[in-house]
Amino acid sequence: MGKNGKKQHQNQRNRKPASYYLEDDEQQSYPLSQPAPSFQSDPNSSLSDEETESDDKQDQNPSVDDDHLPSKFSLYQQSVQSPKGDISYLQNTEWLRSDSRRTAVGLDLDVEALDWCMENNVNKVGADLSSRIFLYHGNVLQPLEAKLVKSNLQNIMHNVTLEEKGNGSESIADSEALPVPPRDIICAFNYSCCCLHSRQELISYFKHALHALSKKGGIFVMDLYGGTSSECELRMQRRFPNFTYTWEQAGFDIIQRKTRISLHFTLQKQQKKKLRHAFSYSWRLWSLPEIKDCLEEAGFRSVHFWIRQMPDSENIKSMEGFGAARDIKYEEVTSFQQQDSWNAYIVGVS
Repeated sequence: MGKNGKKQHQNQRNRKPASYYLEDDEQQSYPLSQPAPSFQSDPNSSLSDEETESDDKQDQNPSVDDDHLPSKFSLYQQSVQSPKGDISYLQNTEWLRSDSRRTAVGLDLDVEALDWCMENNVNKVGADLSSRIFLYHGNVLQPLEAKLVKSNLQNIMHNVTLEEKGNGSESIADSEALPVPPRDIICAFNYSCCCLHSRQELISYFKHALHALSKKGGIFVMDLYGGTSSECELRMQRRFPNFTYTWEQAGFDIIQRKTRISLHFTLQKQQKKKLRHAFSYSWRLWSLPEIKDCLEEAGFRSVHFWIRQMPDSENIKSMEGFGAARDIKYEEVTSFQQQDSWNAYIVGVS
């Protein structure tokens, strides 16, 4: 994100071609509460032992046409994404609307998610804004190899102005005509840095982010969650008018600090069908000091923490929409006592 160029980094996710399956509604209650997870990761199923038997059942209800089910990306966007909340701390189409010189660049490893975003988001914001949004398919650890994702209209325009590669795509490195100047703000939200499991990978990514920032100064922003409840098995639920969103965290490995996160959606208007494991993630839950050390080693001049306490997971069994937690403000801190649940923005200043 930048005044004259914004790059919104989505972090590395190990994905295979997207797949998920439906299951009849389970007669089970889910406890709640914790910040929501990262954007469009491994959409394949990974079942825990206790649920394998029930999850093996496929949808048997012929009255539901799978072709008319809502997209998992649409459900994710409604239940997890909160761009207006993020903007209030950063200052996304809102960024573009406020200055005609501004551009937005997104980089993601999931081409299915990028194609959906192009058709359902970018192509619907108007010609002026969409002409300043650029989505790339690639790995954040090799950003210069990323390929530009184009809609049908963009393909026509770029065929006229750009020298195409044999596969019909432009890389960031090869296309001087693409407007990807240094960024003022780079974002890695929805805990996407947890998809990077090694310190070497994390520092490498931070170095790429620092290199992409404006030499006049810029910031890198990422989020992280934690607390005592983050290191155990959890099921948390958030209800919306047409569906229920469930966050499920498998057991936590205290040696490797790794866990498995799965997102499920229960559809109220489709006989309460459930999209189980619509998104799944293998995460390393980094600590705040580890992130700070890696940012500083990558070359960031200073690192700042903005934290807020989240609702206690033992007391909240369910939540309507985003709930009261949305009104809790973040505060910049240099120390913070451990809580049941907390959420943080980490800001690296170049």
